[in-house]
Amino acid sequence: MSFLEEIKRRRTFGIVSHPDAGKTTLTEKLLLFGGAIQEAGAVKSNKIKKGATSDFMEIERQRGISVATSVLAFEYEGIKINILDTPGHKDFAEDTFRTLTAVDSVIVVIDVAKGVEEQTEKLVEVCRMRHIPMIVFINKLDREGKDAFDLLDEIEQKLGLKVAPMSFPIGMGYDFKGIYNLWEQNVNLFTGDSKKDIEDTVEITDLKSSTLDELVGEPAANTLREELELVQGIYPKFHKQAYLDGDLQPVFFGSALNNFGVRELLDCFINIAPPPRAKQSEERLVKPDENTFSGFVFKIHANMDPNHRDRLAFIKIVSGEFKRNTPYLHVRHGKKLKFSSPNAFFAEKKQIVDVSYPGDIVGLHDTGNFKIGDTLTEGELLNYKGIPAFSPEHFRYINNADPLKAKQLYKGIDQLMDEGVAQLFTLDINGRKVIGTVGALQYEVIQYRLEHEYGAKCTYDNLNVHKACWVEPEDENNEEFNAFKRVKQRFLAKDKQGQLVFLADSLFSLQMTQQKYPSIKFHLTSEF
Repeated sequence: MSFLEEIKRRRTFGIVSHPDAGKTTLTEKLLLFGGAIQEAGAVKSNKIKKGATSDFMEIERQRGISVATSVLAFEYEGIKINILDTPGHKDFAEDTFRTLTAVDSVIVVIDVAKGVEEQTEKLVEVCRMRHIPMIVFINKLDREGKDAFDLLDEIEQKLGLKVAPMSFPIGMGYDFKGIYNLWEQNVNLFTGDSKKDIEDTVEITDLKSSTLDELVGEPAANTLREELELVQGIYPKFHKQAYLDGDLQPVFFGSALNNFGVRELLDCFINIAPPPRAKQSEERLVKPDENTFSGFVFKIHANMDPNHRDRLAFIKIVSGEFKRNTPYLHVRHGKKLKFSSPNAFFAEKKQIVDVSYPGDIVGLHDTGNFKIGDTLTEGELLNYKGIPAFSPEHFRYINNADPLKAKQLYKGIDQLMDEGVAQLFTLDINGRKVIGTVGALQYEVIQYRLEHEYGAKCTYDNLNVHKACWVEPEDENNEEFNAFKRVKQRFLAKDKQGQLVFLADSLFSLQMTQQKYPSIKFHLTSEF
């Protein structure tokens, strides 16, 4: 297959939602349809002992939530699909924001009973800013939930999206009979038997035909006819270019747990979702069909295999072919690196690949060379933008609870911070280490992983900090900057890259500092 054909058959997308909307279950069912797994696992289930494929970290299995983005690849009808299943929990939002820099399109999952939730709003806002094409999947139709029209209104108002329903439910909860697929013009009957891989589909091109009454009963059939007339009157027709530009979002209904509506979603997705797209670097726009290779690190995962202490850097390939055992330039370090065993993923299962193409996600064994945002090229000096570190919301001192394991503790903290789990600040005044996170749950994850992966124990002390601000002086030698450093010495720290950070203890204190030292700029992200 030629290079251009390989690019055209790739689809790389992320699945995002609020926790518990059914993201990981949907991922499992997509894998099931792709023939990648034989039996789907449940995220929360005591009867089935098989866990979800994408939740493979020990802590994920215990909590029943996803705490790290996992990468899964499979083939479906000649299309190579790369899924990035992201964490929904807000405490792990930073991992999700970074993952969105590596996807070409997104599926947003919404719970039929809860509707649009807070975390969904934030994630969709990021997708809208980046003009990422989105498909909406309304999940859990086998449960009682909100009316389909109310949900569509909520998506339009709260998320600011323009929706085009591609399927419509026949009843809901106890009365759920199935789905009418506007995209393929057929009815999918719901039997409620989750053991069946694929439900019965009956083609109905004419909604007036009596076949519909026989299938779902006359009252349900009449309601459906009225509702579809409304749908076609109110909502715009699906237009592929508008979807690709991020101006129109197709909506599907289904129940991932019962394999219902998933095949329709997948069939439509491979037809309309974009192949790898061009990406903006600081220097120029890089197109996927260029002959020279370039890619960037969007995630680092330490200890995917705790027995081997290995670190993997996840690289999204933007252009050209990535070949095994070929030297590539690490732009930030200015040195050439060679990779003898690049991995493709199927959750924690990995296999070595010789050639990867734009859109693919490759895992490279890393001995500490990479950090998030690094670029690899064949020699050109490129820097991909848009992977900032955000100001954390929570701050705590970290203490070593076992003096004999100091080395393991510092190594563990170092590696976990490279992974982007949290941010490390070292106070100028006494060298104490401060860990800043987006959510409080991260502290438990760090403690758990330090103990189970590095054999080190830590404790925390509270620290009253409102925000971490990166400091940009107009002139490093002027009197005002020196005065600022002298007066605010207690509140100054360095981040892991050695950049100066001001740890403001309150909003008032930050505002007063900004007024007092007008020549200094304070930034809430590390990219400025």
